[in-house]
Amino acid sequence: MSISRMNHAVLYVRDAARHQRFYEDVLGFVTVIDGPGPYVFMRGPTSPNHHDIAFFTIGDHAKQSEAGARTVGLYHIAWEVDTLGQLMEMKDRLSEAGVLAGMSDHGANKSLYAKDPDGIEFEVMWLTPADTWGEEASEAIIRPLDLVAEQKRFGYLTESRS
Repeated sequence: MSISRMNHAVLYVRDAARHQRFYEDVLGFVTVIDGPGPYVFMRGPTSPNHHDIAFFTIGDHAKQSEAGARTVGLYHIAWEVDTLGQLMEMKDRLSEAGVLAGMSDHGANKSLYAKDPDGIEFEVMWLTPADTWGEEASEAIIRPLDLVAEQKRFGYLTESRS
């Protein structure tokens, strides 16, 4: 028996329909199941999964998550794009939506961080080719992400597939 990968995540949110609109409009997800209860199941546009994420409404009375500040809990979910070009496009989309919270170069992956309608952080990342990792494959790296420099370095992988 072995686990091959993570399949989906489920989040309790104030309003599943608000998250559905956000994930459709900003991230390009498609709706798989919309109710009839207070929930929505969605998947990435090219995902082979039945669903990648589900949102369950718990109401506007819910307090802000304190995970990482005062309670244990999930830090973030990372969504992967296929090319550096798609990551650059996603930076523009997240910026236009006013939700981009940061960008990091982790060596093996280039990452954007953003917040959903309830302030829950998520990551959109591009995994660089394994033959470029070198010693960075075994290091925890956090440095500023320079997308212009990465475009020069990985120009051959910048083209978007969307």
